[in-house]
Amino acid sequence: MEKFEFQIIKNLGPSVFKTKIPDEILNKINNYIDEIIKDEEKIKELDHGSKLVGDVTQEFQLEKKIMEESGWLNFLANCTGEWIKRETAKTITKFSMKGSWVVRQFQNEYNPTHWHDGHISGAGFLKVPKNFGSNIQKNKQSYQGGNLQLIHGSRMFLSQSIINIVPKVGDLYLFPNYLMHTVFPFKYTNEERRSISFNAVIDNKIYDVYGN
Repeated sequence: MEKFEFQIIKNLGPSVFKTKIPDEILNKINNYIDEIIKDEEKIKELDHGSKLVGDVTQEFQLEKKIMEESGWLNFLANCTGEWIKRETAKTITKFSMKGSWVVRQFQNEYNPTHWHDGHISGAGFLKVPKNFGSNIQKNKQSYQGGNLQLIHGSRMFLSQSIINIVPKVGDLYLFPNYLMHTVFPFKYTNEERRSISFNAVIDNKIYDVYGN
């Protein structure tokens, strides 16, 4: 057989940036949340549920002060800069946070397929139940309760169109705002699945590949 050169090109469609939230930032945000959920007035003030599609216990905005003091804002800017640099060989000069919010999800709750605004979005995991449950049909091997799925296009040969993500504390995924995603309900536990999301804007001349 004649030898030949080859290159495996990554899947067509948007790339996804995966990283770990530093423990210091993770702990500061979790401690902030643990304290703030005791304050009913504050929770009402920060409530974000009416603007989001999830059928979950609680969704509320992070205040600018905690985003800055915890290092969350700077960390996201650095991650985005690194991602864009590697993907486009361009350096962003702008990272403007449109908003960051926390989702507190418990058993039988879910987030339907949706997408975000802005340019860059992401989802990370702050707390995860020890056990999400199991399939009703015991002969099924893959249980997806509590999982995050990123969706793009349709399934075809060599294109799965779905990235299935099992939540792990500290994992953070950045993706383009238009990438559809959903979170499945889970069962058999009273523990909390706590996630954090955000929307941000970067340089429009980098985001707008059509040059409008």
